[in-house]
Amino acid sequence: MSTEIKAPTFPESVADGSIATWHKQVGEAVTRDEPLVDIETDKVVLEVVAPADGVLKEIIKGEGDTVLSDELIALFEEGAAASATSAPAQEEAAATPASADLKISPAARKMLEEKGIEAAAVTGTGKGGVITKEDVANFKPAAAAPAAAPAAKSTPAAAPAVDVPAGERVEKRVPMTRLRKRIAERLLEATHTTAMLTTFNEVNMEPIMSLRNQYKDLFEKSHNGTRLGFMGFFVKAACEALKRYPAVNASIDGDDVVYHGFQDVGVAVSTEKGLVVPVLRDAENMSLAKIEEKIREYGLRAKDGKLSIEDMTGGTFTITNGGVFGSLLSTPILNPPQTAILGMHKIQDRPMAVNGEVVIQPMMYLALSYDHRLVDGKDAVQFLVTIKDLLEDPARILLEV
Repeated sequence: MSTEIKAPTFPESVADGSIATWHKQVGEAVTRDEPLVDIETDKVVLEVVAPADGVLKEIIKGEGDTVLSDELIALFEEGAAASATSAPAQEEAAATPASADLKISPAARKMLEEKGIEAAAVTGTGKGGVITKEDVANFKPAAAAPAAAPAAKSTPAAAPAVDVPAGERVEKRVPMTRLRKRIAERLLEATHTTAMLTTFNEVNMEPIMSLRNQYKDLFEKSHNGTRLGFMGFFVKAACEALKRYPAVNASIDGDDVVYHGFQDVGVAVSTEKGLVVPVLRDAENMSLAKIEEKIREYGLRAKDGKLSIEDMTGGTFTITNGGVFGSLLSTPILNPPQTAILGMHKIQDRPMAVNGEVVIQPMMYLALSYDHRLVDGKDAVQFLVTIKDLLEDPARILLEV
């Protein structure tokens, strides 16, 4: 009995998607809930799993094909034996006995046929040794050995020629993923449609670091293994500052200004596929432990590609931390339609003047990029100073002063 495998139901904000990777090939046995295919949209990669134990019978949409919401992408045969192989796969194996044991993606198989390349000559770099479209595109046939020069023409008196291989000038051309294209579009949109300006300040991290060192073990024990990091303090400080300067938490909608009475803080997370921004909803009502727990959860899900579109929808303010990669100073780009984004950076020991004496302190540069159409320079600077003051005296976060 064949079961239709369809693309997921996309939200209204997502028009379509494209087939990123088939994890299983035609005739290959799968178990229930095992990943079959990844579908990439403008915002997130969605995973389609097997509905039951059985065999993938037919792939209708190959890698790179565009799919619509709920569109048929494959046929699945439930309850088939693990060694079962579909008729098309058997015919193909008979036609190409040399490559019968090779795993080849549909897009790669098509390119092999077009270029007349033997599958056995291509090394697969995909999951489980699968030959991908990129493997075929980057395949270079081995150069034929040069014919030996006739003995009669040899010149014993001449110095022997030294064959110095030229340095490799390798180029690899791969199509831009939908997620990367969408990121590029959003970044260009931010730079072209906003009056973006960045203001800087620095914060002494000694009070936060001392507090963290004093209570991190007790915090982790009291909150079921949740670790006390720095991001929780920054989110709490940002929420308090957003209450005091509502323009920084607002957005522009046509000729109207929308002031949000809540703080949904997006936290930028870097993944192999690109930058994603999951949102901490109602962050102003979350405890420090809950913020740290949620950020850790988002980080793990982002790494595994498990974030949903709902996780990244909305947000009134964003925090990005380039310091985890060693960045000392940067100018973050806005995340439209938000009007501001806070950039954290590397904690660096620097000599500072404290009460007339030079003292080594752990300092961090802070950057606030904002849309000058809505946020005045005065408000932006005071917003950043507020965050600095709250972080340098963490008790003020608790007391809201």
